[in-house]
Amino acid sequence: MTRNPFVWLVGAFVLIVLASATFFRVPETSQAIIVRLGKPNRIVNAYDAREPFGQTGAGLVAKIPFIETVIFIDKRVMDLDIPQQTVLSTDQLRLVVDAFARFRVTDPLRMYQTVRSETGVADALSRILGSRLRNELGKQPFTALLSPERGQLMDDIQARVNAEAGRYGAEIVDVRIKRADLPTGDPLESAFARMRTAREQEARNFRAQGAKQAQIMRANADAEAARIYANSFGKDADFYAFYRAMQAYQRTFNDGNANVVLSADNEFLREFKGRSR
Repeated sequence: MTRNPFVWLVGAFVLIVLASATFFRVPETSQAIIVRLGKPNRIVNAYDAREPFGQTGAGLVAKIPFIETVIFIDKRVMDLDIPQQTVLSTDQLRLVVDAFARFRVTDPLRMYQTVRSETGVADALSRILGSRLRNELGKQPFTALLSPERGQLMDDIQARVNAEAGRYGAEIVDVRIKRADLPTGDPLESAFARMRTAREQEARNFRAQGAKQAQIMRANADAEAARIYANSFGKDADFYAFYRAMQAYQRTFNDGNANVVLSADNEFLREFKGRSR
């Protein structure tokens, strides 16, 4: 062996291959599942919310070469784009909702046993979130999706989905709606027509109520005026007649151009002539 350098080269190559098959590095941002002959054996650098960054199980790790394999899973928060969902609100408006979520894998062993990979987790969570969004948003009117109440609604959806996400070793960190629009084309025009008809009906109701209130107020005012006139007439009939005559003269001769031809003993001109005591 000392005289044949080729043997040394082969030995060094074998050692390098053996070392590379034995040792591997686990980053801080990843957790590793070591699988022995198709079965998960142990977890390296598993997610722990209480574990400070930099003081984890990350680093150089050994495994049995050619018998054990390594599957890396991201520890960080990952994005999940949910396919557009069509929702029928309580006010019978068909909406297209575009939402997104953020999640992380908190139990890599359970994830591997149920869906095998991060892609499988994302697909499962996407189906769960899509179904939950349709169910929960379908219980709300369209205006609720545009109001500050939407944040509380998303928190409720997140809490409910988390109960199911745990089965796949995942945790939903956040759920939000990017946009909620009416579908284009005939459905949009039909929705606008229904909204326009509803607003016109509402305006007619307001006008009818206003006219009714105005009639009631006028009737009350006329009744009050009649009561006041009756009280005045009862207290001093002559003054009441004089006052009413003055009002009639003012309305008749207000513009200064009125010509009235009446007999001298006409009742209308009685106050002009004065009253005999």
